[in-house]
Amino acid sequence: MIGSWYLLLPLLLPLAGGLAVAFVGPLADARRRNAVTMAVLLLSALSVVPVLLQGEMRLTLFTLSDNLPILLRTDAISRLFAGLMALVWAAVGLYSFRYMAEEGHGRRFYAFYLCTLSALMGLCFAGTIITYYMFYELMTLLTVPLVMHEMDKAAVAAGIKYLIYSVIGASLVLLGVMLLSPYLDSLTFAVGGSLNLEKAAGHEGTVLTAAGLMLLGFGAKAGMFPLHGWLPTAHPAAPAPASAVLSGIITKAGVLGILRVLYQLVGAGFLRGTWVQTVLMVLSLFTVFMGSLLAWRENVLKKRLAWSTVSQVSYVVFGLSTLHPVGLVGALLHVVAHALIKNTLFLSAGAVIHRTGKTRVEELDGIGRQMPVTLWCFTLASVGLVGIPPCLGFVSKWYLAQGALAMDGVPGWLCWAGPAVLLVSALLTAAYLFPVSIRAFFPGEASPAHPERREASPGMLGPLVALCALSVVLGMAPGALTGVGESIAEDVMPPVSMAMEETVDLTETLPDTEAVVEPEG
Repeated sequence: MIGSWYLLLPLLLPLAGGLAVAFVGPLADARRRNAVTMAVLLLSALSVVPVLLQGEMRLTLFTLSDNLPILLRTDAISRLFAGLMALVWAAVGLYSFRYMAEEGHGRRFYAFYLCTLSALMGLCFAGTIITYYMFYELMTLLTVPLVMHEMDKAAVAAGIKYLIYSVIGASLVLLGVMLLSPYLDSLTFAVGGSLNLEKAAGHEGTVLTAAGLMLLGFGAKAGMFPLHGWLPTAHPAAPAPASAVLSGIITKAGVLGILRVLYQLVGAGFLRGTWVQTVLMVLSLFTVFMGSLLAWRENVLKKRLAWSTVSQVSYVVFGLSTLHPVGLVGALLHVVAHALIKNTLFLSAGAVIHRTGKTRVEELDGIGRQMPVTLWCFTLASVGLVGIPPCLGFVSKWYLAQGALAMDGVPGWLCWAGPAVLLVSALLTAAYLFPVSIRAFFPGEASPAHPERREASPGMLGPLVALCALSVVLGMAPGALTGVGESIAEDVMPPVSMAMEETVDLTETLPDTEAVVEPEG
């Protein structure tokens, strides 16, 4: 057993490492700095393991007033997000050493990179909406320098745009909290929500407006329309390691905020069948389609992947908006799938740019013969993102479609519109990702028959291959991950008798949408 004080370790360890990198004189040397950064990243990831194995933990840092504690707390949701973020952050950090070796200002990059991990752990363990908001704003401020790292005109403009969109989103969240707080028993995240139905009686419009503002505000970080514009601007300007974590991890801060508001602050029971659920679902589906379409039209590789992120993260938002246990499981599975797959894609793109300087899709003819391992990782990740079995992306999208078809309390057309849009988006995803691999491995006649091998260095290939392999392995054996998702769904939706044991078992047989049992009651 470990004490609740232990929750400070995953926060303080990367924070101390980041401050040391920034201010300790000997760490100005790149080799020493990289060694310290690698040690901090690995120790930070390992420090999360005991939290994953422990039951619920609570630690009050301090109290702003009688009902405003700054509280750290663990539950199944925080353990899933913390484990995923720590793992991916460490992998991308290890990849970055070789990529950033020829970049300037490496000391500044790693200082902010480590401190951002501290803020992310605070987000995961936040036990109240005020605690969450505090770490959410801190994360934004710490990631702006990652976007602006190159400090050229495009990078500075991208960083300013990212900051403006983030401030708008955070302001909407804060306004929503202020409107909602009089109708809550407390600002603590609770099973089924903290909303006091007696206090809310007669004020339903205000409560729904507050919830809508908060969801829209967190949607800015998740890249949901209409506050999505920072993503396709920030990704091409940032270094590839920063682009990877912005897409695969930072967007999940918005997702986690939406999840907490829907299920643990306002409550799914209150929101089910309201205009808030309908609007959130419509916005997420529109973003799914829009992002896929614009990715298909884009020729700059990193910008194509950025538009893809706009689309794919809204898959998660759509699953959350179903307010159905099966849809929630699909959303949680897609959080993991997207984090692993999109980081693989961005790291592959970064390896190509680092070794060849090529940034546009039409320049990639024959690159698969020069960098076969890198492009095979890109191809396998593309298969997963499209949703082709046995990759994890297929499992998550299957649950998302099943959750949509099993919904009740919403307009009937939304039940079939969801799976339809997901299918169209999958086809568009294939249309914008597979041509990269086709060009890479089956170039035109103008390409040399035996091109010079220019594979990425082992330090870059190791994390890249590991993330790609993990996404495939989890897709082939999804039982443990789906079990975690089902456990979370049972915890956050107690009024619903899920009968999850009767839902489709993807490890045995797939088809027949009627295999999913609608919740009782």
